[in-house]
Amino acid sequence: MGKLKHQLPGIKSSLYRPLSESDVKKIADSSFEILGKSGVAVYSDSALRAFEAAGARVDADTRIVRLPRSLVEDAIGSNPSSITLYSRNGEYDCVLEKNRVHYGTGGTAIYVLDPETHQRRPSTTEDIIWNARFVEVLENIHLFTINVFPNEIEDKNHIDVNRFFHSLNNTAKHVMGGIYSMSGLQHVVRMAEMIAGGADALKAKPFVSFITLMISPFKIDDDYGEMTCYCAEKDLPIVVPTEPLCGTTSPITLAGNVLTHTAETLAGITLVQCVKRGAPGICGSVGSTTNLQTMDHLSGSIERAMINAAVSQMAQYFEIPLYSTGGTTDAKKVDIQAAYESAMSSLLVAMSGANYIHDIAGLMEFDLTVSYEKLVMDNEILGMCQRVLRGIEVNDDTLATELIIEKGPGQDYLAEEHTVRHMREEFFVPKLASRQKRDSMEPGSDALSRARQFVRKLRGKEPRDMLPADVRKRILQEFPEILNPSSVK
Repeated sequence: MGKLKHQLPGIKSSLYRPLSESDVKKIADSSFEILGKSGVAVYSDSALRAFEAAGARVDADTRIVRLPRSLVEDAIGSNPSSITLYSRNGEYDCVLEKNRVHYGTGGTAIYVLDPETHQRRPSTTEDIIWNARFVEVLENIHLFTINVFPNEIEDKNHIDVNRFFHSLNNTAKHVMGGIYSMSGLQHVVRMAEMIAGGADALKAKPFVSFITLMISPFKIDDDYGEMTCYCAEKDLPIVVPTEPLCGTTSPITLAGNVLTHTAETLAGITLVQCVKRGAPGICGSVGSTTNLQTMDHLSGSIERAMINAAVSQMAQYFEIPLYSTGGTTDAKKVDIQAAYESAMSSLLVAMSGANYIHDIAGLMEFDLTVSYEKLVMDNEILGMCQRVLRGIEVNDDTLATELIIEKGPGQDYLAEEHTVRHMREEFFVPKLASRQKRDSMEPGSDALSRARQFVRKLRGKEPRDMLPADVRKRILQEFPEILNPSSVK
């Protein structure tokens, strides 16, 4: 049986608009003004050369690059307005455009809540494998952004190829990830080309994409700049996110933070287009607010969701695909705080029409920790979000005016063909939440217990490789730094 309407990825939404049309125009104009007058500090030689060749004003001594409005507008115009992040089997292709919404993991957490002990511990390669397997079967998580760090791998040049290999070997959904070294990035691209059947095949249907970073406030560092240029030259999807924090790396006001977000990520898009016109650049919005008592960033504040929803409006105004953030929490365990913070931000950002919302499943504790149980619970929250985005369909069939008149007062509709035809499509049916009466509930039927049962059941299944055996063998021979899969299962 196929997916229900509210289970399909890419539902359109413009239900929450925190900015007025005049607000959007003012932020856009202010972004152009900042990039033209103040500019961006660029520490990558390749990026500096690309900007200069395209007509930016470059100060070689300070490495400050000022971007004329015409240059930024030209970059916006040449950047694709629709970018598809392909799955390998075609079932979960994610079309990032306009206000179409998709969900995924993310965060590169350095800890997990161990599913056996429920205690926090450093994440490992085994956790990458298990998170990919969970994402593969959770229907409301549309792509896998690699969400944990392999702490046992000490050589940074070996991190990327291990993270991507074990992800691709355990899910057919699109795999996105941050990158740690140029050589690691090059190895991942080479590996992906082997899986795709060549560079042209990968370019035609990229099933991997990459995340670099704009360093707030207004810096492009050497490593991220070089890697951004490399991805643009290869014509592979590249996210250029920015992470300004209210009161520390951006003005303390939400408006000032949204402006910083917008201007910084436009600088990243401009770099991508200066390297190669038409390369698939994706705006990024990851910032948040600051706990001014401790100077830590907050991931569960409602203002974070408001900021990302506003940046979603800005991306739609410029018609550039957006990688956004939602579903995060500052809770240290899977509790009431984790539920309401995650649900509120997931729904707000989804209702804004953000194209790809990462971090939205499994992440907690200031984005430091991933929980398997929360990954499963967030999948249920996202199912509810999907039902909201689908909305209420009003037509002659759904209104059922003639049926109401035919039945008349005092009659029920249980046995009607209309009821049978619509009963599955119309409602979201939870898998974890209990809808039983109190006296009929059995022990272990609460939502958290059911989530833990799901985790135990999946982890008890025999693992299977998702890459073809011959391709997997060639990859492992070419990249001996990849940890042997059998040693981490």
